[in-house]
Amino acid sequence: MPSSCVLCGFAVAMGRWLPWAQRPDLQLMRIGILTHNYPRFPGDFSGVFMQQLCEELARQGESVHVIAPFDPAYTADILSGSNPRLHLYRYAWPPRAHTLGYMRTMRADVRMRLSTYFLSPAFFLSGYLAALRVARKQALDLLHAHWVLPNGYLGALVSKRLNIPLVVSIPGSDALVAAQNPIFRAMARTAFQRAALITANSRALQRVAVDELGADPDKFELVIYAVDPDRLRPDPTGVLQLRQKLGIPENAFVFLAVGRMVYKKGFDILIHALAQIQQRTADLPRPVHTIMVGEGDLWHAWQELARRLGVENIHWVGNIPTHEMSVYYNAADVLVMPNVTRPATGLGVTVLDAMACGKAIIGSDTAGNPLVVEHGLNGYIVPEGDASALARAMLDLAEQPARAAAMGEASRRLIETRFGWPHVVRHYRRRYREIVS
Repeated sequence: MPSSCVLCGFAVAMGRWLPWAQRPDLQLMRIGILTHNYPRFPGDFSGVFMQQLCEELARQGESVHVIAPFDPAYTADILSGSNPRLHLYRYAWPPRAHTLGYMRTMRADVRMRLSTYFLSPAFFLSGYLAALRVARKQALDLLHAHWVLPNGYLGALVSKRLNIPLVVSIPGSDALVAAQNPIFRAMARTAFQRAALITANSRALQRVAVDELGADPDKFELVIYAVDPDRLRPDPTGVLQLRQKLGIPENAFVFLAVGRMVYKKGFDILIHALAQIQQRTADLPRPVHTIMVGEGDLWHAWQELARRLGVENIHWVGNIPTHEMSVYYNAADVLVMPNVTRPATGLGVTVLDAMACGKAIIGSDTAGNPLVVEHGLNGYIVPEGDASALARAMLDLAEQPARAAAMGEASRRLIETRFGWPHVVRHYRRRYREIVS
């Protein structure tokens, strides 16, 4: 057979199994995003950062296909988009039996709910078949799985079957959960072995993946989930009205805590710190108030803790739709994020949201906070679990509002120059092309 025919046959085979081989310039890539968290309706805060990542990839010229489990809460306006395009898979009947994902799979983010074990076989099978179908039909160039379980494992199976490169990102505590179960541990190792690139948004998550799940440290990069600097910015609109609604004086110094009420957020440490601060309020130039945004399995327990410690001027507002959060960030002076390793977790997107609104950050030395908070520049980093150290940092800024404001300005500059979605997505696009080439 002439050598030219051999080369033609090889090219045809490459085009069939490696779709990117047909487009060596890769000016546009077809990217499959595997996730089990994504906003299902306007204002839903489940996986907002996933939606923002996908939309920025599309803005920068990529074709994005999101593969996610079905949920009856999805609305037509979310499903009607063409780029990113959603591909939902069903794994249960009737529709209301779809109860996995969307921040419902785990109890307090430390252990699986019992229903998870019953539904997991159908979930994994349906997810695999859906990802395989989309990858073939759309001729995907690359799969990017967010959360090693279930999506990293599903991505590894499809990646091996179709020889498509795989990227795995670890945004939360799924790596630690995988390490506690031998079956899940084996699945996570399969995902990490298949991945060409592994990213995490905290060193704690990286350590769990490497030390307990056997991930190759040479494949790792620390890459945060970012924020849209145009969506959130310093804006006084509605701030006075919100403070009046909550009964917060106009001259009050306001701390803000945002997140699900689960162990890893460390809000019990914050409540103990507030109890210490309350003993010093007479020495402060302005009254101190705290707004708590979010709900979760520990919501009532932590409210009871605050009552028992006699903490006053704390406002529990529950869940707030994402499109209304800007006024809450802007109504505060400082965001407090006292994460603890119960279990290991990644950088909370609320930290970046508050930075985009020009706020100082006080965070613990875990959960990725040190990746974006430079101690003394745009906030303070305090030891994990140390309520007294947290109280001292909070008092320092409450006593010096001008310092808090200057730190907030530094936060905004960091978002504009390093931690906005445009910068993070450009990095991912560059790495995608390096991987597939």
